[in-house]
Amino acid sequence: MQFQLMSFSHLPLVMEIEQQAYPWPWTEGMFVDSLRNGHLCYVALEEGVLVGYAILYVAVGECHILNICVSPRRQNRGLGQKLLEYVLAASVDHGAEKALLEVRPSNVAAVALYQRAGFEQVGVRKDYYPAGSEREDALVFTLPLGRV
Repeated sequence: MQFQLMSFSHLPLVMEIEQQAYPWPWTEGMFVDSLRNGHLCYVALEEGVLVGYAILYVAVGECHILNICVSPRRQNRGLGQKLLEYVLAASVDHGAEKALLEVRPSNVAAVALYQRAGFEQVGVRKDYYPAGSEREDALVFTLPLGRV
């Protein structure tokens, strides 16, 4: 697996994966804003094919993972773990000492991935995510990056 900085030219494939992976996906404008605002935006390639991406923001010693995704066609092969390991190491290179993320409780595979990586749940954000006519809570996880 190779990693590189995301560019605007990656957005069509990123959006395709995003829309396949989530019932309430990010909009293209959200990705554009992240690229323009200097967030760390990475793509993951397997044999030259874009298979995943991650968006994170590092400030004041903290990495906030905003979006991390592997194509549904490529999931359950360890790619999410490799992508997560890469972005955590990259965030350390940018001065992060701790990582933070939110995840839907219904995203059981992601919760398991984060727990295997050593993340610990530290809270719940009530009604954080859209879920049709309702809202879904977010589990808040953190990881001290000295363990990466």
